[in-house]
Amino acid sequence: MVVSFSVALMFLPVNSGIASANDKSLIPMGHSIGIKMDLSGVFLTNDVLLGKDEWLKAGDLIGQVDGAIISNVENFEDALTRVGNKEDISVLLTRNGETLTVRSDNEAMKRLLPFLKDSTEGTGTLTYVDPEKKTYGALGHQIIDSSFKSPPSFKEGTIHLSEIEQIRKSSPGNPGYKISTIVKDEETLGTIRKNGVYGIFGSWNNSYKEVLSEPLQIMHQGDVKVGKAEIFTTVKGTEVESFSIEITNVEQDQFHFKLTDSKLLETTGGILQGMSGSPVIQDGKFAGAVTHMFIDEPEKGAALFLETMRKGEN
Repeated sequence: MVVSFSVALMFLPVNSGIASANDKSLIPMGHSIGIKMDLSGVFLTNDVLLGKDEWLKAGDLIGQVDGAIISNVENFEDALTRVGNKEDISVLLTRNGETLTVRSDNEAMKRLLPFLKDSTEGTGTLTYVDPEKKTYGALGHQIIDSSFKSPPSFKEGTIHLSEIEQIRKSSPGNPGYKISTIVKDEETLGTIRKNGVYGIFGSWNNSYKEVLSEPLQIMHQGDVKVGKAEIFTTVKGTEVESFSIEITNVEQDQFHFKLTDSKLLETTGGILQGMSGSPVIQDGKFAGAVTHMFIDEPEKGAALFLETMRKGEN
């Protein structure tokens, strides 16, 4: 069984075609990041019974309440205050691309409040920075919001340096995870432009200079081979470290590896949730990014070719 990381579930799509980017150099990172997204409106996180036979569904977008436009949860609360104890309130919402109007009263509307969401957060690992384009890539897979079971519709987002405070170790059948906090909410590493199947991408804040490596040449997918390699990742504080791995199998769309670094295995028990996006380096070249772990064998995982990941930036 395989598990993936970060905000929620993800998938590794089948790739057709190879990008010719092996003459390009990128900076491998490995920093733990906190991810913040402001959603493109107010969404329901659960199915809620609004009236006797009227269910609102998880993922419904609340557009208007009694004619008032709703852009965030505060707007919704203000609208309820304005309508007072009115017993017939119209609610305009969008569900699966279809616009609907439902009617309710103030008391029923108040029951929606605990299930409203206008932002989402997550964690992961920063994969690379492009020093020429001033862009970055992270995670190696798409963010899927756990409430909606789909990619969140967002209007803006930011990534922040986070600090690892504790490790819940992985064991067979039980994926471990990092417990982290954002170092400074007011300081961003970059903005989020795209949440795609190969990761999140955006503009890089060039003021952050701390890196483990100089730019490395992108390794051509066909050159990745079975044998020794390393990953860059963070398991304590904000320090990025290099750990040894063994690439065990190279497939058309991904490659498999196992952790061989005794220090990392002692600290983590295997791959952790939150390591998604950790850079993989082989023979001094930038090969890919960690995306999966195997639940029953947590020392084993899978990675996405960096050539493939970079296609998602466009």
